[in-house]
Amino acid sequence: MNKESIAVGLDIGTTKIVAMIGKKNEYGKLEILGVGKSKSLGVHRGVVNNITQTIQSIQAAISEAENNSGYRINDVVVGIAGQHIRSIQHSDYISRKNPEEVIGEYDIEQLTCQVQNLSMLPGEEIIHALPQEFKIDGQSEILEPIGMYGARVESSFHIVVGQAASIRNLGRCVKNAGLELTGLTLEPLASADAVLSEEEKEAGVALIDIGGGTTDLAVFKNGVIRHTAVIPFGGNVITEDIKEGCSIIEKQAELLKTRFGSAWPGENKDNEIVSIPGLRGRDPKEISLKNLSKIIHARVVEIIEQVYAEIKLYGHDEPKKKLIAGIVLTGGGSQLQHIKQLVEYITGMDTRIGYPNEHLAGNSSEELSSPLYATSVGLVMESLRNQTNSATPFVEMKIPEPVVATPQPTVVDVSIENEVASKEPASTPVENEPIERKKKYDFNNLLGKIKEFLDNVE
Repeated sequence: MNKESIAVGLDIGTTKIVAMIGKKNEYGKLEILGVGKSKSLGVHRGVVNNITQTIQSIQAAISEAENNSGYRINDVVVGIAGQHIRSIQHSDYISRKNPEEVIGEYDIEQLTCQVQNLSMLPGEEIIHALPQEFKIDGQSEILEPIGMYGARVESSFHIVVGQAASIRNLGRCVKNAGLELTGLTLEPLASADAVLSEEEKEAGVALIDIGGGTTDLAVFKNGVIRHTAVIPFGGNVITEDIKEGCSIIEKQAELLKTRFGSAWPGENKDNEIVSIPGLRGRDPKEISLKNLSKIIHARVVEIIEQVYAEIKLYGHDEPKKKLIAGIVLTGGGSQLQHIKQLVEYITGMDTRIGYPNEHLAGNSSEELSSPLYATSVGLVMESLRNQTNSATPFVEMKIPEPVVATPQPTVVDVSIENEVASKEPASTPVENEPIERKKKYDFNNLLGKIKEFLDNVE
């Protein structure tokens, strides 16, 4: 029986935590087996600021995904974002001892490892070192060096850097939730995998992922990542503005934004009014939809202008760096009414909303095709590339329990350890059960030791 590769992605966002279990079907599409979603507590602008609350939120999402899918989750690929993330460009080279041999995977790994050892600012760590074009013996613009001859291999790298403390805090939350961390991926890269086509990456495209706490940017050109940035504003700031501007509670502000909000004030007439129930018997509050859209418009313009400044920083104005495919919007914030038109108006670039449905199997629910789940789908795809078996079916775990078999009178003596060794093979099915349990207890004990160790380290 061939073991299926079951992948799990964990999107730890500012507003929600999503655990997604998936596998590839016979057509190479992603079949989602289960999804768990919980309110994100303890995360602010993509950074963990309360370990205990974050662990509880992760456990709630994992538990729901397990119940929906019938799989026990063992390890996860986690997305990372936050205002501490920055990116730099760097070039490096290696001199090969034997130029008569063709360039192989080992040489590229050696070059990448060399870049990974770059000294960063105090407290910073390299998350990704992504090779771009290669240069072999002075010959430039080589995209695939493997199989070629050369003495000197040079490459430009796009390096993503983050705060070591934030990365470790995230890792600790995952470990303490009882999971193994098998991969860490920058969230805009995961979202790009889910919603962008290869043609768009080739032509040049900017992906803008508007989340709850941050807005992430990833710029691609000639099929290669060129620029990444994380802007510390997202949908939560818009909700906060509505709450302050209309003098209502946060829950009502969020509901107003999602149900009646628009990024374009001209769409609403002056006499369009929505009534909000008053608190504790007070009179209902009447809010003009035109005023609401003015509040939203002001904040969205600020976010888009900051993103556009980053796109200009990449060099979009230069003819060779022009982004022909324009902008792709994704994330929860991209569902705001008329945001596509506003982005086109501010940037002058073609814009579309990015849905992850291209990679999903045909029988997937409509909800999963929402831009909300773009990062989660991308993380599952990343986990599948690692060929990990991140989840085990509950049925499989229950197989070694032959206690139900008709017991023979001789089995009664199984509790006496000395006699078990000398018994006939007839009693072996019953012996398996205590061994299995012992393993489980040993594992729990080990997990306890790991948690204790992590606590002591902190």
